[in-house]
Amino acid sequence: MSKTPGEGGRKRPLWWWKRRRSAVLDIGLAALAGLECAIGAYDLMAGRLGLGAAWAVVAAVLGALAGAVLVVRRRWPAVPVLVALVFVPGLFGVILLVVSLYTLAATWEWPSRRRRVVALGVLAFAEALAMTLIAVLTPETARGDGPPEWGLVLLAVLVAVGLTVPPVVTGLYIGAKRRLVDSLKDRAHGLETELDLLAEQAHERARRARLEERTRIAREMHDVVAHRVSLMVVHAGAVERIVERDPQKAAQSAKLVAEVGRQALDELREILGVLRMSEDPGGRPDPADVLAGLPRLVAQSEAAGMAVTFTVSGSRRAFGAQAERTAFRVVQEGLTNAHKHAGGARVAVLLAYVPNGVRVAVVNDCPGGAGERAALPGGGNGLVGMRERVEALGGTFAAGAEPDGGFRVEAVLPSRLALPDGRLG
Repeated sequence: MSKTPGEGGRKRPLWWWKRRRSAVLDIGLAALAGLECAIGAYDLMAGRLGLGAAWAVVAAVLGALAGAVLVVRRRWPAVPVLVALVFVPGLFGVILLVVSLYTLAATWEWPSRRRRVVALGVLAFAEALAMTLIAVLTPETARGDGPPEWGLVLLAVLVAVGLTVPPVVTGLYIGAKRRLVDSLKDRAHGLETELDLLAEQAHERARRARLEERTRIAREMHDVVAHRVSLMVVHAGAVERIVERDPQKAAQSAKLVAEVGRQALDELREILGVLRMSEDPGGRPDPADVLAGLPRLVAQSEAAGMAVTFTVSGSRRAFGAQAERTAFRVVQEGLTNAHKHAGGARVAVLLAYVPNGVRVAVVNDCPGGAGERAALPGGGNGLVGMRERVEALGGTFAAGAEPDGGFRVEAVLPSRLALPDGRLG
């Protein structure tokens, strides 16, 4: 990727200059100050002191070198001020003095180095005032031939103030402004970095939310499909066995297959409808009594030939929709496992409203024989999904073999999930 000349200049600073135009400015000021100091030094030696041309040339060279120290004003800001203080008694070096005082105040941090700035500024003011007073208070003024003495003193003070105070004040203002701009840039850079980090975190949260939603939908689909399809397979197998010797019962089983299939389609539509549904503005869980559908669920298993009993104990209470749906799915998964792996066994379904919440359990006896077991495939994901759903709500889940060879699936959901004033009777 090619770089523009400006980009190359910013990336390759010249010595202590960050930008090339700063170097050009300093060299120009140094040349101008050097010329003024050279002329002033030559006039002092040749004109006012009358030391001859040789001394005047040497003084001019030294004056030019003195003015040239402005080249290093950004790197060592105190050096030009000290050099200017050497030449101020000769009544020249004004450019050097003004620029160096401005640089000193602008580049040195305030207030960490205010003592040095104030000390050099006061020294420059005192020296400029003394030299101006010496220049204006001539013998003619003492004899009364010129302006009044107080006017000359006031003029000297104004000249000294004009040479020292404005550069220092301007430098302090410009320095403070630069530091403020740099601070704002740093803060903006920090905010930009923080916004990038927040954007990354938001992207990660969105990714996790999508993953959790896909997992939830997959669990719902598994619960619906596994149970309903298991019942349909059981009924279809019954139809196949009895169609010739008992056509009427076969017709009833076929009717049950159709009913279970329609229920499966209805539940699938309900799951897909939830995806399109907006969130309840009130933010309160749907108090639909999902657990009221357990008797129908048990009746379907009975119609499929399962010897199942359903027991309800405790004072009924309404729980949040998510809690009741989870309890319903636990029972559904337990019945599905019984259909798959414990054909012919007796099954007990328990719904108990206990002080610490609601408890559901599905327990099947040991199957009567291998020949009576339903040969239905299982992926092993149902119980894992149930455990994750129950524990996500703060409940406990247990699934395992019983001492008599049967199998138990049990879940307890905490009472904090109950709705306020949710007693049903």
